[in-house]
Amino acid sequence: MNMTIALKSASAGSRALVYVSLAAVIEGFDLQAAGIAAPKIGPAFHMTPQQMGLFFSAATFGLMFGALVGGYTADRWGRRAGLVIALAAFGVASIATIFSTSVEMLIALRFLTGVGLGGALPNLVSIASEAVGPERKGRAVAIMYAGMPLGAAVASLVALLDLHGGDWRSIFLVGGILPLLLVPFIYAGLPPLKTVASTSERKTPWTEVFRPDAMVTTVLLWSAFFLGLMVVYLLMNWLPQLLVGQGFSRSEASLALILYSLGGTVGSLIGGRVLDGSQRVVAIGASFAFVAAALAMLGLLPPALATMLVTVTLVGVGVLCVQSILYGIAPQCYPSEIRGTGVGVVVAVGRLGSMAGPLLAGVLVAQGSTPADVMLVLVPIILACGLGTLALVARRFRPALA
Repeated sequence: MNMTIALKSASAGSRALVYVSLAAVIEGFDLQAAGIAAPKIGPAFHMTPQQMGLFFSAATFGLMFGALVGGYTADRWGRRAGLVIALAAFGVASIATIFSTSVEMLIALRFLTGVGLGGALPNLVSIASEAVGPERKGRAVAIMYAGMPLGAAVASLVALLDLHGGDWRSIFLVGGILPLLLVPFIYAGLPPLKTVASTSERKTPWTEVFRPDAMVTTVLLWSAFFLGLMVVYLLMNWLPQLLVGQGFSRSEASLALILYSLGGTVGSLIGGRVLDGSQRVVAIGASFAFVAAALAMLGLLPPALATMLVTVTLVGVGVLCVQSILYGIAPQCYPSEIRGTGVGVVVAVGRLGSMAGPLLAGVLVAQGSTPADVMLVLVPIILACGLGTLALVARRFRPALA
C-alpha cells in the first residue's frame, strides 16, 4: 500500500515537473519575442528609438507587477490556478499584439504580456519545489528553470535562420498559442495545490514575508537576485552589440547568443546539483568564482571567433548556474502557505536588477567604455552576488540543507 502511494506521488511529481518545464520553455521563448520582432516591427510602425525603448521596457515593468500578483494568487487560490491564469493572460495578450494598430497599443499589450509572464514564474518555482522531496528541491527547480534559456535559444535560432519569414506577427502568434495549448493539460494534470483556506491565513503572506526577524534573510535574498539578474539581462540585451563592437559580424554575434542560452540550459541543471550536494557551500563559492573568471576571460582574451564562442558558452553555463542556485534557494526561504508571495516579491525585486543591467551597459557605452570594459565591470558585481548568496546559505540554509 505504501509503495503504491509512493509510486503515485512520484508519478505526480514527475508530471508536474514536465508541465512546468514546458511552461518555462514557452516563457523563455516569449521573453525573446520582442527582440526577434524588433527589426521588422520598428519600421512597420515608424517607431523612434525612444518608442522602441518603451516597447522593450513595457514587458519588464509588467514582469515586476505580474510577479507580485502571481505570487499572491498562488497562495490565495493555489499554484495551479495561479499558473493557469498567468499562462492564459500572456497567451491572449501575445496574440492580441498582432492586431495592434498603434505604437501605444503595442506598448500596452507588451506590458500585459509581461504581467502574465511575471505571474507565471513564482508559480513555476513553487510547483517545482513542492513536486519532490527535500533532498531534490534544488534539482527540481533547476530542471524547470533550464527551460527558460532553452526557450530563449529556440527563439534566437528562429531569428538567426529567419524561420519566421520576416513576419513579426508570426512570432507573437506562436508565442500566444503555445501557452493556451498547455493550459488544459496543466488544469487536468495538476492538483489544485491550494495552500490557504481560512480568512486569517489569507492575511498572512505579506505580513510574514516582511516579518522583522526575517528581514536579514530577505535582504540577502533580494540583493543576490538583484545583482544576479542585473548580470543576466545585461548580457542578454547587450552581448550581441558588445561582440559586434569587438569586430565580430552580426551573424557571429547571434550565434554566440544562442550558445550563451544553450550553455545556460546546461548551467541551470548543474546549479540544481550544486544546491542539493553535500558540499554545497564550497560548490556555490566555486560556481561564482567560475563565472567571474569566465567574464574576465571574455573581456581580456583576443577577439578570435573560436575563442569567443567557447568563452561565451562558458559564461552562459556559469551565469545561469548561479541564477539557478538562487531560484532553488528562494522557495526554501518560506513556508508553503506564503511561498508564492515570498518568491513573487523576490522575483519582482530581481526584475529591478534586470532593468538596471541594460541601463548600466548603456551608460558605460555612452561614456566611451569598450566592450571589454563592460565585461570587466560585471566581475565585481557577480562576486558581490556570490558573497550575498554564501551569507544567505550560511545564515539560513546550511543547517537545514545539510
